[in-house]
Amino acid sequence: TRFQYDYLNDDISDDGLIDYSLTKKVPVALQQAIKDGKKILVLINPPYAEASNRGFLAEDITGEDNKKTGVAKTKIAKHMDDYGKASNELFIQFLARIKIEMPTATVALFSTMKYINAPNSEKFRCFWNAKYLGGFVVHNKVFDGLTGSFPIGFLIWETNQNTPKKTPIIEVVVEILDKNVSPIGEKKFYNLPNNTFLNVWFERPKANNLVVLPIKNAISPATAIPRAKFWSEKAIAYMHCGGNDPQQTEQLTTLYSSVFSNGNGIYVTPENLWQAAIVFSVRRLIKPTWINDRDQFLQPTQPLTDEFKNDCLIWMLFNRCNRTASANDLDWNGKKWSIVNHFIPFAETEVNAPDRFESDFMVQYLKGKKQSKAAKAVLSEGKKLWQAYFAQTDNHTTRQELKLNRADVGWYQLRKALEARGEEGMPVDFSPFKTAYEALSDKLRPQVFELGFMRA
Repeated sequence: TRFQYDYLNDDISDDGLIDYSLTKKVPVALQQAIKDGKKILVLINPPYAEASNRGFLAEDITGEDNKKTGVAKTKIAKHMDDYGKASNELFIQFLARIKIEMPTATVALFSTMKYINAPNSEKFRCFWNAKYLGGFVVHNKVFDGLTGSFPIGFLIWETNQNTPKKTPIIEVVVEILDKNVSPIGEKKFYNLPNNTFLNVWFERPKANNLVVLPIKNAISPATAIPRAKFWSEKAIAYMHCGGNDPQQTEQLTTLYSSVFSNGNGIYVTPENLWQAAIVFSVRRLIKPTWINDRDQFLQPTQPLTDEFKNDCLIWMLFNRCNRTASANDLDWNGKKWSIVNHFIPFAETEVNAPDRFESDFMVQYLKGKKQSKAAKAVLSEGKKLWQAYFAQTDNHTTRQELKLNRADVGWYQLRKALEARGEEGMPVDFSPFKTAYEALSDKLRPQVFELGFMRA
């Protein structure tokens, strides 16, 4: 029997119960089978949409901002307050109704893997009782109309919402299929408590009442109303630190010299710098793939050596997303502002700077810290680039664009200035630095797994 039915809205009463008399669409035989508790297989290929708590689509599965008004305002969603943010997922709304209507159904579900391991689905996993029977993941490009790069899972579950004995989801092992639907291996997805995630590893310093320049990039003041504009006691930088999986950390892990206007970050202080450097490095060392898209970064399970801590610090200082900078005369809110770079690892005399640096924090911080061979190589090659920067003066356009009106520029400003010189016929050879930096990357990357920051 075929019939058209809006599963997230039809036959749902105001108190959240299922009442087939409201629409009279469900065949009587199916109603009776559900009432009798007969074996039922539910095959779901739901819409891949996630709504914000403002009631419109904030981000779909592709990561694009689509603003589909009212996508989550369904009748079933009105009765999912206990699910937290998981109620924004349309496919979880399907599962929530099945839980009420057919509590012992077998569910075969095409979906993303967020309901297994994503932080926003933790409350859902507490409510849903299901035994995993098997399944696979395949690249999203197998499906028409989907952009991005992530796994779509087809997982089969034997549900039982009536029993008081819960079957916790601990880990799920799936077969990996390539774009030609050929098996290429296995993948584990882990359900771990949110309090084990890396993004809650250390306490985030609180903001104070000091208004500072909110920025949207290294040297670009906010142009919209900022969500964050206050500083914190002893802060020397601000690390934008959104999300906790490779899909998000690639784009949402950046170090700034002032507060990031969108917030969602950590004030970096002398006391938490070593941890901030590790968080920054771990999040950026693991490149996103379609398979690891929703894997979660975790707090370390093994002791961390001083060498690992120092390697992470050097790796962060010379990463392209270290956007700490110094600049004067930045316009925001009708005033001129300055930002100060505390992250230069060299003294003025080492790099032949023409003027004093306002801050020597990083030079002092590095004193007495023993650096590994790989870290020393990065520092050595990085110093040569700093010296090359001060060996020449950039043209007016470059100086204006990069705000090169102080000696204590940041790594971001310096790199961009040297790249601009190359475009003008004065190339600087970055290859020795890149070789040294990649060697440090290769040294650190396996330790992400060895130290427990991520599970393979």
